[in-house]
Amino acid sequence: MTAVVAARTSPALTPLVTLCLAATWLVWGSTYLAIKYALVSFPPFFQMGTRFLFAGGLLLAWQCLRGKPLPTGREWRNALVVGTLMLGGGMGGTAYAEQTVGSGLVVAFIAVVPLMIAAFNLLWGVYPTRWEIAGIVVGLCGVLMLTQGAGFQASPAGLAAITIACVTWSLGSVLSQRSLPMASGATGFASEMLCGGAVLMVLSLASGETPRWPPQPVAVAAWAYLVVFGSLIAFNAYMLLLGRASAALASSYTFVNPVIAMLLGVAVAGEHITGYEWLAAGIVLCGVVLMLRGTARRARS
Repeated sequence: MTAVVAARTSPALTPLVTLCLAATWLVWGSTYLAIKYALVSFPPFFQMGTRFLFAGGLLLAWQCLRGKPLPTGREWRNALVVGTLMLGGGMGGTAYAEQTVGSGLVVAFIAVVPLMIAAFNLLWGVYPTRWEIAGIVVGLCGVLMLTQGAGFQASPAGLAAITIACVTWSLGSVLSQRSLPMASGATGFASEMLCGGAVLMVLSLASGETPRWPPQPVAVAAWAYLVVFGSLIAFNAYMLLLGRASAALASSYTFVNPVIAMLLGVAVAGEHITGYEWLAAGIVLCGVVLMLRGTARRARS
């Protein structure tokens, strides 16, 4: 679910860029199913909070061993705001929604994030092109259709949670790009994960969450997968893409992940997705493709 930020350098498919693309496409596409399996023993806010605290702590320790400076007070403040929005609201809301909504439908809904980011960018005077406007309209129509499907109609709380998650993730993404810079490189990612993880643990305590003990082995394995592959590998791969490829190429995960997640949900978890929901998800993805085409044209011009 990570931000679509400003276009950067040439989108040449070097071996490193190709590996990073594979990580964001395949790994992130599978994390939504891993979240669902981790929920067997770990409630949503606790699961996400411990995941990001552990991953952020490891990453910051690694940076300190490399002699990198710690974030300044201002950078910690920015990390707290961005982490609260993107991880507290975005990832916490996603995990909460997956308690009652299938992982495939959740990630299909999340595909609307690039469209929301374009809307928030209007506040900074960044106006969409005609292709981007077309993508926004088509994508929102698909999302409206998706909310009328059986999966979301059966869970108003899940629909509310994933809507909040998409809005807060998108707002945090834009703020991190426009006005709340964090420490450079992996140190900034670590500070965001630590701050977001702390907020998630506060939410866990406030909501009275209690992990099931002893945890099921499948939940432990899913949690470890989220820490190593979802947080440490895929997240850093995405940030590398932003520095070495175009924003359109870096954000291509937004239309690959839903397909992977829906297929895994059906094949592995036995989730049921109706033909109408597949159609709605396809319309959302068409909107994202149009949106990214417009972003690519803007970058070239």
